[in-house]
Amino acid sequence: MAEFDAIVVGAGHNGLVTAGYLARAGQRVLVLEKRSIVGGACVTEEPWPGYRLSTFGYAAGLLRPQIVEDLELKRFGYRPILCDPQGFSPFPDGRSLTFWLDEEKTQQEIARFSKRDAAAYPKYLAWWDQILDQIEPILMAPPVALGEMLKRWTGGDPQQILRDLFLQSAADLLDGWFESEELKGVLASSAIIGTFAGPRTPGTAYILAHNNVGILDGHRRVWGIAAGGMGGITQAMARAAMHHGAQIRTHAGVRRILVEHGRAVGVETESGEFHRAPVVVSSLDLKQTFLRLLPSDAVDLGFRLRVQKIRNQGACLKFNAALDRLPHYTAASGPSRLSGALDIAPSVDYLERAFDEAKYGRFSSRPYIDIYHQSILDPSVAPPGKHTMTCFVEYAPTELRGTDWDDVRPQVAETVLDTIEEYAPDIRQTVLHWQVVTPKDIESILGMTGGNIDQGDITPDQLFSFRPIPGWTSYRTPLPGLYLCGCATHPGGGVLGAPGHNAAQVILADRSAAGTGSGALEKLSAPV
Repeated sequence: MAEFDAIVVGAGHNGLVTAGYLARAGQRVLVLEKRSIVGGACVTEEPWPGYRLSTFGYAAGLLRPQIVEDLELKRFGYRPILCDPQGFSPFPDGRSLTFWLDEEKTQQEIARFSKRDAAAYPKYLAWWDQILDQIEPILMAPPVALGEMLKRWTGGDPQQILRDLFLQSAADLLDGWFESEELKGVLASSAIIGTFAGPRTPGTAYILAHNNVGILDGHRRVWGIAAGGMGGITQAMARAAMHHGAQIRTHAGVRRILVEHGRAVGVETESGEFHRAPVVVSSLDLKQTFLRLLPSDAVDLGFRLRVQKIRNQGACLKFNAALDRLPHYTAASGPSRLSGALDIAPSVDYLERAFDEAKYGRFSSRPYIDIYHQSILDPSVAPPGKHTMTCFVEYAPTELRGTDWDDVRPQVAETVLDTIEEYAPDIRQTVLHWQVVTPKDIESILGMTGGNIDQGDITPDQLFSFRPIPGWTSYRTPLPGLYLCGCATHPGGGVLGAPGHNAAQVILADRSAAGTGSGALEKLSAPV
């Protein structure tokens, strides 16, 4: 008799979503997490007394509203805070560009750089809304083939969409809309998040769409924060799953997935415990799952070789800091403009030069930096009168040429501070403590191969029916009984929750198809 109906490996946000849906459907679910806390990359930690920072993931908004509703996450403590302004970008000449929820206010900001661009901006947003109308429905279900998806496209010429989104670079797309280098630089920054590609790399136009699907408080294409940090999201997910009966165990890393008679039947933990279930669901990336947790003969060699070829190159690091006070950004008229993202992305050329260095194994000497001072909108994350700063920084390749991340950690911190200092001259006087989280740290702490935060680049050749591997895009795997639910699967990275939701629906459908009589559990996950 199996101990559980399903075992979920890893308590990242997708693993918790899968567990929540399975438990809600009456399944006996066990979630195993190697760390002392749940959440994976979506956590809040306290590296210094009183300062609660989002160590890895740092911005909310992508989480699908259906998941929030289905799992009643607000009932269990999830509280999103919508940012307004959405973003503030300073430039070397002292000017700045602020993006407000009010479209007309943003147009006025853009007009200071280009009246033509200000007039084009509403049309650009309307074009994205048409694109998102097509993309959003396919996020919450297994992917169809790209050709089939384009056949179903109702928001314009499919051939033009193929060219614009999947073949062009972000720079090419933006050149077709705008003339201001400052505006294009800021917008292009959303096309490189977590991906080892520059804004002039073909295919990066689609990443703009991927990072435009945020919905909060009825607003579209928006970002926010989670009260208490990103851990507020996953703590709510964990409470929801446990409310429905799921068991979650921390300090319980999985050493191996058990295989008997050609199917997954359970796991062995690092402490030597064995747990059995007819379904094992891995929220880890494919290289961790198939090359580390499974015996080499569990799947055929051809599949393993395809797993090895998935691009998991790291692209980013985090710089987190405890601040004595807010730094003074010379281009800002006050802290009210700093409550959303603060992007250091002066131009497309700036971003491309940063990528040029990374291509040759170097940390960018003038990196792209996305800064959040969460404490402005959420004072609970810092001591009274103090502030937090989290910085998403690109580019940071997995392997450095001629050195190691542990050896250059202090120099990395100096580079980040040097870059911010160009816009906030007093930044060093405000920093009390700092922390650099490198791609090497992301891999060792979270198990994300290469430190890749998306468990594989979200470029067109690794998306939709190509994700994670052509022929295996339905969250099932060649090993019966083993499913995938992490962001290595469709629709990809970010705190979407969609991979976890979709995997759960496939598992439940397979269970229903297998029947409920004698031997039903053993048939579950047979190839479909």
